[in-house]
Amino acid sequence: MARASDLDRRGFLAAAAGAAAWLVAPGRARAKGAPPDALPLLEKSKFVYISPLLAGGAESSCHGEVWFGWLDGAVLINTRRGTWKTRALRDRKLERARIWVGDHGRWKTGLTGSGRDESFRQAPHFDAQARFETDRAVLDRLLAQYETRYAGEFDRWREDMRTGVYSGARMLIRYQPD
Repeated sequence: MARASDLDRRGFLAAAAGAAAWLVAPGRARAKGAPPDALPLLEKSKFVYISPLLAGGAESSCHGEVWFGWLDGAVLINTRRGTWKTRALRDRKLERARIWVGDHGRWKTGLTGSGRDESFRQAPHFDAQARFETDRAVLDRLLAQYETRYAGEFDRWREDMRTGVYSGARMLIRYQPD
């Protein structure tokens, strides 16, 4: 006959095993990296706000809300070749970024975009290592995630995002949480 302490121990071990499986499941953050309060938002939010980090660790002046995917414990974006995020990584070799997760609307406000809404800074955030992603299978998975995350909006962007990566007009950037 099992003792209560054995059941408690087995229950604890089963719960721990389940938690470990959840942490390493595809699309989930690993134990190291994105903070726990960001995980539910990474699954459902429409936006992340990304700022490349300068060599000394300070944020660049570019903070923009972007569509994203959460794949294999990393944030992925599909962006035009000439954006600041692309140029920062490619030309300036700024391989680190800070990412805030949540839907706080547009960062630039007002008719001319001269105003700034800094409310995203209250959101869960983490630092990440940035690199270009070239795996076409990842592109397919990212676009499939966009289909559901941005239902109703993605139809007009689908072909541009797919063919843009093939032509070099667009690039995929992977942000792996530290």
